Amino acid sequence: MNSKLTLRIDSQLIEAAKKYSSESGKSLSRIVSDLFTLIQNERKQKDTGEASPSVLSLKGSMQNKPVSEEDYRKSLEEKYL
Repeated sequence: MNSKLTLRIDSQLIEAAKKYSSESGKSLSRIVSDLFTLIQNERKQKDTGEASPSVLSLKGSMQNKPVSEEDYRKSLEEKYL
């Protein structure tokens, strides 16, 4: 069930939020809802000690693959330089 919520926010932040909303194609209500959903999920993960879905998806991906610090540095250099 959806309910109405009134927020008091700085007018400049409101304008920035409206611009972001327009650019992303999402309503401000959806953006605020998504934010609070993320916060709620993070709290649940902290309370239960669970890893995020992104981290869980990586589990075992490097198993039996020797990776040195040098390999990691090269990878970062290729990506960002």
